[in-house]
Amino acid sequence: MSLGELFLQIGVVILALAFMGRFAGRIGLTPIPLYLIAGLGLGQLMHLEGAAQSFVHIGAEIGAVLLLFMLGLEYTSRELEDNLRANRRIGLLDLALNFTPGVLAGVLLGFPPLATLLMGGVTYLSSSGIVSKVLADLGRFGNRETPVVLAVCVLEDVAMAFYLPVVAALLIGGTALQIGGNLLLALGAFGLTFFLALRYGHLLSRIMDVKSAEVLLLSTFGLVLAVAGLADIINVSAAIGAFLVGIALSGEVAHRVRTLTEPLRDLFAAVFFVFFGLELDMAALPAVLIPALLLTLVTALTKFVVGWYGAARAGVQTRGRIRAGVTLIPRGEFSILIAGLGAALTPVLGPLTAAYVLMTAILGPVLARFDGPLAQWVDRWGKKV
Repeated sequence: MSLGELFLQIGVVILALAFMGRFAGRIGLTPIPLYLIAGLGLGQLMHLEGAAQSFVHIGAEIGAVLLLFMLGLEYTSRELEDNLRANRRIGLLDLALNFTPGVLAGVLLGFPPLATLLMGGVTYLSSSGIVSKVLADLGRFGNRETPVVLAVCVLEDVAMAFYLPVVAALLIGGTALQIGGNLLLALGAFGLTFFLALRYGHLLSRIMDVKSAEVLLLSTFGLVLAVAGLADIINVSAAIGAFLVGIALSGEVAHRVRTLTEPLRDLFAAVFFVFFGLELDMAALPAVLIPALLLTLVTALTKFVVGWYGAARAGVQTRGRIRAGVTLIPRGEFSILIAGLGAALTPVLGPLTAAYVLMTAILGPVLARFDGPLAQWVDRWGKKV
């Protein structure tokens, strides 16, 4: 592929994203569902290959990492500890209500045991990336229910730091001693990094605090990618590594980093969502649409219950409870990652997850936009009852 062809293909993809983002702004919706649809459309119209495909793939991975890094920046270590303690009951409720439907679906569809376990992870996790993007697009980071939403996402991400190494070790197989060794290495590395981020993150903030915006951006971006890479090498999610870097940074330097990194996050996050759409096999989707739709309806309700309950415990009124519930509906980057791990176990897992993620990623952001009418309907229904 010539350099001109490479630039042309990448340019078409980014222009399609720009058009969808502009259209989303006109109709008042978050652009995430439109980015996914753009990926589906481009996948039918053009075939990325070679360097262009590699560029979009790498850009998508960077997008997932930056989304989690920016989410981590929203917390100080103290806020994280307080949220984990205060919301552990909600976390347990979330695990029970949303891991179970995936496991039941795997059993009903005849998946092997390990694929069934993976399907539970697919339905359990809200997409931290999509949730944070929805909150940013709709200006809701300062809302009363938002700490509950973020706490649920953080608890899920922390759970994944334990879940993913366990699943990876089981997939690799080997003797019991080998599996145990892999687990100890991955979990020990995560535990140590988590402890250092909470206890000594202020030292990193001092080191990173330089006057030059250019140097600060380069230092931050390089550190995030390096830590994400190391995390992936030891079988801890790269996104978890980036998330921990975000937690470690605090104070004025975190504010400056957030301002500098937002444009990068927006660019690469858009690439992440369009890449997911590009990778979908349209021919395999019709056979899994009904199971995916049923799973979407069930787990949209279970996530809504988690958000509603959590916001209610925090003293939030009806509209805020609805916002919390619908914001947690989307599944995304981690669900795709989990399905990818088990792609060889059963051919149905990948297409089912793809259709399921697409449906929830569209449903959640759309409902989040219409929280006002939904609150009015709930209030009227409550009076009738």
